[in-house]
Amino acid sequence: MDVSRTRALRGPNLWSRHMAIEAIVTCPEAERAVSQMAGFEARLRALFPGIGALHPESGGPDISLAHVLQTAALALQAQAGCPVTFARTTATTDAGVYQVVVEYSEEAVGRKAFEYAEHLIHAAQGTGSFDADAVIAELRELDEDERLGPSTGSIVAAAVARNIPYRRLTRGSLVQFGWGSKQRRIQAAEVDSTSAVAESIGQDKDLTKRLLHAAGVPVPLGKPVDTLDEAWEVALKVGLPVVVKPQDGNQGKGVTVNITDRAQLDEAFRTAAEYGTVMVERFLPGHDFRLLVVGDQLVAAARREPPQVLGDGQRTVRELVDIVNQDPRRGEGHATSLTKIRLDDIAVARLTLQGLTPDSVPDKGQRVILRNNANLSTGGTATDVTDDVHPEVAARAIAAAQMVGLHICGVDMVAETVLRPLEEQGGGFVEVNAAPGLRMHLAPSYGKPRNVGQAMVDKLYAHGDDGRIPTVAVTGTNGKTTTARLIAHLFTAQGLRVGMTNTDGVYVNGRQIDSGDCSGPKSARNVLLHPEVDAAVFETARGGILREGLGFDRCQVAVVTNIGAGDHLGLNYITTVEDLAVLKRVIVQNVATTGYGVLNAADPIVAAMAPSCPGKIIFFAADRHHPVMATHRAQGHRTVYVDGDSIVASEGSWRETIHLRDVPITRNGKIGFQVENVMASVAAAWGVGMPWQTIRRGLSGFVNDSDNAPGRFNIMDYRGATVIADYGHNPDAMRALVQAVDALPAKRRSVVISGAGDRRDEDIREQTVILGAAFDDVILYQDAAQRGRADGEVMNLLREGLAGAPRTKHVEEIRGEFIAIDAALERLQPGDLCLVLVDQVEEALAHLAQRCTEAPAPGTAA
Repeated sequence: MDVSRTRALRGPNLWSRHMAIEAIVTCPEAERAVSQMAGFEARLRALFPGIGALHPESGGPDISLAHVLQTAALALQAQAGCPVTFARTTATTDAGVYQVVVEYSEEAVGRKAFEYAEHLIHAAQGTGSFDADAVIAELRELDEDERLGPSTGSIVAAAVARNIPYRRLTRGSLVQFGWGSKQRRIQAAEVDSTSAVAESIGQDKDLTKRLLHAAGVPVPLGKPVDTLDEAWEVALKVGLPVVVKPQDGNQGKGVTVNITDRAQLDEAFRTAAEYGTVMVERFLPGHDFRLLVVGDQLVAAARREPPQVLGDGQRTVRELVDIVNQDPRRGEGHATSLTKIRLDDIAVARLTLQGLTPDSVPDKGQRVILRNNANLSTGGTATDVTDDVHPEVAARAIAAAQMVGLHICGVDMVAETVLRPLEEQGGGFVEVNAAPGLRMHLAPSYGKPRNVGQAMVDKLYAHGDDGRIPTVAVTGTNGKTTTARLIAHLFTAQGLRVGMTNTDGVYVNGRQIDSGDCSGPKSARNVLLHPEVDAAVFETARGGILREGLGFDRCQVAVVTNIGAGDHLGLNYITTVEDLAVLKRVIVQNVATTGYGVLNAADPIVAAMAPSCPGKIIFFAADRHHPVMATHRAQGHRTVYVDGDSIVASEGSWRETIHLRDVPITRNGKIGFQVENVMASVAAAWGVGMPWQTIRRGLSGFVNDSDNAPGRFNIMDYRGATVIADYGHNPDAMRALVQAVDALPAKRRSVVISGAGDRRDEDIREQTVILGAAFDDVILYQDAAQRGRADGEVMNLLREGLAGAPRTKHVEEIRGEFIAIDAALERLQPGDLCLVLVDQVEEALAHLAQRCTEAPAPGTAA
């Protein structure tokens, strides 16, 4: 068994909406039927009993090792605690070659599980060893390292529940919610609107106390100190007992409470000094409470208890700690709801104060404290008291957060109870936290869990706002780049800042920020990251979907222009038009339930995608009487069609008409494929709710030149002859171009063409079969990149396509694109027409523009 081309599908993809690892797996003939491999399954189950059932391929009598790999990779993740359920193995057109797809929740874990699944199979075959327990433990640990912690995870879960998209920006807890100009970011439980100044104030405990005191909030007396003597002096001044802690600290590090003599204070001072400047303040008797404030609301409260054990008169402290740590809720870090208690130097010192050691046996019922602070990160526990908080206490907590300037704030309070105002019981606030941990509220040791993540998301986004911007995905064989550009132009006419990706680059608000073929998911994600994007239009190519899936989870509108046989068939196991349709259908399957699929009713393969759309459908076609159009319209649904010299949008009895004479790109409706592109664009704009006045204005201002749509039927004048530059490179594009060119007057017609080497032989030949029937002169050139073909191979295929051409009178072969263009231009006479099928789009258009500028019009001086 050979595993190759493993890749991560990070968005909705050909197989499912799940993130997944996809691999090509080749099995020799002897490994295609596990039942014929003597003793293999028994050895497999002995090595990994949790692998579960090995299901045969649907309708097949047996399974291959590729199927075993799929089952093992999924089971290993599931055993490690990952929430994964989807896996699939599909045979390709090559014998013994399979595509294996396994869902993952964390990419690193998914990849590692795939590797270990392969090791398991080799071990079951007698090569190598496999320790299932050790592997699962490693995967579980890796998952804990990779996945979001409970605090950030709760906020993300609340956002997902509101259909707000999110993206992790780092392996840590920095997360973006929403898209483009609607994006918000959090770091753990901090939001982007909180200033660094407020966070800095919260870290300075002395400044915080002074500000809270100025706001009338009860705080313990105290101050920062530099020396032991000064610390003792302050302790005597504020009155024993005291608390010693770092001025800038968190998670209870370096904190010692209830200090009653000089020796304890000296030791506490040295401990706190390890973390920076030391503070001494009055010790407040009572319980430790955490009050969570979000905006102007108290959303949760918990009473925290320090890590402790209860003696039973038989076991040592060490044994009692081990028993407590067996609680499955306790882990090593912050990934679990509770943290294991540590018997470290601080715990030993606290035991000493109680006259105990780790090996002491406490009396039955004796409460043994192992830390001075009650932080969950050091093994403490929490009891929810949210419903008990007195309104005066809540008001003081909110005032404390607002005085510091924190939008999300954990206020630490010491008091006997939360049932009475602080002044009545001598309690006070001891500090505020800019990035409070949420575990104690999400999963308290005792009491009711609180969905504090929802409160934070509600702070970021108002009710009904999902953080999404209008997003349109466009795919198809031909016309997708022009359609994407036209839709983006319509958004611009609406006054929106548009992010657009296509095969020419990435554009934000009219400025190109990346070049090259940017029709994949990475470019789409970059657009959605950009804070100046109010609407997004994505040309979505087949290659990007295959490599990585979509760059977004949902789109508001998905446009499919057409599906043609010449669209890279034969690559990546996409061998038929039906295969290609299933792949390009992915954008339709991922339309929002409130969105629209815009489908070409005249293309039966495209029209058949309609049932896959979660939203509604807008069909478009030039022929309004087409059965699909007529049926859809009769049912009261939206359609866009041509009626005489106008484009009509129809829904029920309502009609909207756009005259083709007002749409320059169509040349009064003469260029058929541009009319189709306009219909698709109008339907998309309608689907996002754009005003019709804006649509009309946008269409009238879109000119098909090299600036708006480079390489898409750009028309120029050369000495009275018409020159058309286009990037068409498949048979369907050739047919559309021939139809458009036939609608334009010309004395003599010539074409300059090369061929893309990554197409099938029959597709390359068919291009010149089509062109040979429509043009008088043909110039063949070899382009810059042969894409895997031998020198001259593409030219030979093009020449074969011209054999027996009924119209072509002159054929010439030239090496070099610009040389071929110059040769064609030199032969042009006024009234002629020349179609140039460019390869290097930008360079060729610049070359043509320069030649047309230099060439004088007939009858003028040179």
